Amino acid sequence: MSARKVELGRRLFYDTRLSVNGSASCGSCHQQARAFTDGRPRAVGATGELHPRSAMSLANVALYARFGWDDPDTASLEAQAAIPMLNTAPIELGLAGNEARILEALRRDRFYAREMPRAFPEAARGFGLLQVRMAIAAFERTLLSGGSAYDRAVYRDERAALSAEARRGLRLFTSPELACSECHGGPTLGGADAAFHNTGLFNLDGLGAYPQNGQGLFARTRAPSDMGRFRAPSLRNIALTAPYMHDGSVATLRAVLAHYARGGRSLASEAGHATGGRNPHQSDRVRGFSLSAEDESALLAFLAALTDEAFVTDPRFSDPFAAGERRD
Repeated sequence: MSARKVELGRRLFYDTRLSVNGSASCGSCHQQARAFTDGRPRAVGATGELHPRSAMSLANVALYARFGWDDPDTASLEAQAAIPMLNTAPIELGLAGNEARILEALRRDRFYAREMPRAFPEAARGFGLLQVRMAIAAFERTLLSGGSAYDRAVYRDERAALSAEARRGLRLFTSPELACSECHGGPTLGGADAAFHNTGLFNLDGLGAYPQNGQGLFARTRAPSDMGRFRAPSLRNIALTAPYMHDGSVATLRAVLAHYARGGRSLASEAGHATGGRNPHQSDRVRGFSLSAEDESALLAFLAALTDEAFVTDPRFSDPFAAGERRD
């Protein structure tokens, strides 16, 4: 980490030249105002190809052990950056087969030509995708979110930062009955521990099947018990990151609460998402609970209190091209 690497990474993160047709950047799917998500049910690549999963928030990814919804193997941000760059199924940034052309365009940029060797002395004779990925990872490690009302109340002893209703929501959130914090706990409120869960979203055949291209760990392991298992995302800034779940199939936080309250989707009438009955691979943590209107309001107030306004407006994380910052 260095200031130069971070600033290089910030510019590369938002540079649309780092895509096959100059139409997209990392920042296209990870927008600051949306806590580095994109507001879509499923992400869209540079060529318009639809990704099978939604864009995850990048808040606090420096603290993560693994990355992505259903990837148990990628263990560094540098390695993760290669996936959207080089993926061909689906195409995301679309660099595969176009690396030389795209790198040459970046090398001609005066800012990169000057700053890359200063940040990475080994790149004095020309930088490659490795240095690009390292710089982007350095920037992503600065995306730290910890200034919400929840943080001020819990970690800074500013009790008044949380309303009485939000405090009640926090008690419900951590209660044994709801047990939300079992999957969304710790300072990151989920996302960091590489734990994967089946939350009962689908049961297409009565045997627990999930849709093709959205089968979770099963797609990698082929183990029946891994069908539909996805990583629990962080709940930080969750009010800004709708729609929800790995496929964006739950539109609102109110609907998310209803899903868990009833113990998963188990009605044949729910748009074909289930054939009836509990998914046999569903986590035993998704067991349903009673939720009154007052409980629901309190939980929603607590979840709203996880929004870090400073994080989503901090100019250090913003798009330098949109801001018209000098590049030379």
